[in-house]
Amino acid sequence: MTAPRLTGERLIDVMTPEERDRARRVESVLPALREAAAGADSDGEFPHGHVALLREAGLLGLVVPKEYGGLGGGLRDLAAATFAMGTACPSTALAFFFHNTSASRGLLPLEAIRAGLFEDDEIPEVTAFAERVLKVMSGGQWLGNFASESVKSSGANISIATTARRTEDGWRLDGEKSFGCATGVADLYLVTARLDGVEGLDGLALFLVPREAPGVSSREPWNGIGMRGSANHGIRLDGVTVPDDDALTVPGAFTRMLQVSRGSFVGNQLAIAAVYTGAAQAVYDYTLDRLTTKTFADTGSPIASSPMHQVLIGDMTQRLETAYLWLGRQLELETSEPPVRSKPEVFRQWRLGKGSVTEACFDVALGALKACGTSGATLDGVIGRTLRDLAMGLVMTFPAERGRLEAAKMASDDRATALFATVESGR
Repeated sequence: MTAPRLTGERLIDVMTPEERDRARRVESVLPALREAAAGADSDGEFPHGHVALLREAGLLGLVVPKEYGGLGGGLRDLAAATFAMGTACPSTALAFFFHNTSASRGLLPLEAIRAGLFEDDEIPEVTAFAERVLKVMSGGQWLGNFASESVKSSGANISIATTARRTEDGWRLDGEKSFGCATGVADLYLVTARLDGVEGLDGLALFLVPREAPGVSSREPWNGIGMRGSANHGIRLDGVTVPDDDALTVPGAFTRMLQVSRGSFVGNQLAIAAVYTGAAQAVYDYTLDRLTTKTFADTGSPIASSPMHQVLIGDMTQRLETAYLWLGRQLELETSEPPVRSKPEVFRQWRLGKGSVTEACFDVALGALKACGTSGATLDGVIGRTLRDLAMGLVMTFPAERGRLEAAKMASDDRATALFATVESGR
């Protein structure tokens, strides 16, 4: 007898037995997430019961290696999980995604050590911090990953102004983080800051800050368009003291960790696109069910049978498949062993893929709005909520236009370099 298909298998067609075991854990929490989704959106609050729900399911250590107490999952597991959660409650899926990005701050330093990128005297501090992050996650604590700030620069997607200054007791943090899920919910905040007096990326450092630490406060609640239940209004840090044991301040550690990542340092970014794809799949299913069960009063035929609705359904299907194709390709590039493309090529593909996925998903929700008409156009209905949720994907981190611009510059710079060569004199 064939086992029932799991929600995550709509994205990951062929799972290993271990991946399927982990996906079943995700499947077990979907009913509760789905039940709380409407309330999370209307209240603009993260359902606090979800922390215990996901902890008890063992999912807070989903991508932590088994040797550190986790489930031993990888990027395929995370993408399947955020996709499945996205079909039930996109806000929770988004917050869960950001919790899991914290794992990269543990995994990448250890990989960089194995690659010989740290000196012998640096290894103890790097190892201690990396293992602390991983064990905290596998131990059931929720981490809020705070990097983004309201300050902007023309040359980077994320600029860091939060400052860390040396004190007798460790480090003093001052600054403001404008975005980061699980504000007031996470047990610990993973904060990226710049070391006072150290210029450039070499000055970036990482700190673990307890939610209730003196000097930590939440910014004003974020009354945003989408993902209203993800608690992403951000934090303020006013003279927050962090001991050395909860800090990674080795100069240049940040850039050395970047060297061993398959994609971007933020960690497992394609799993955020899986959130949007899951939400798009859910609104597509809802719309198709609605249009095939409701009938015209005069003919008794399903509404889906009209020429206009057939066109809209076809457009929605095409856009949904577009999201799957881009997401599947990125997943292949970031998980294939051995790698099938170089890191610059993988990174360029993501700059294109993120925008392509999120625009396609938003188009699915827009098609649902058109197809279901005024009766489906309510703020608290499935279509209204999903349309707002997917609108956030158009701007989060960077819009599609910026990604395409960066990809074009990478491609043209590569070609321009290839136009020049050196030759021996006299020929």
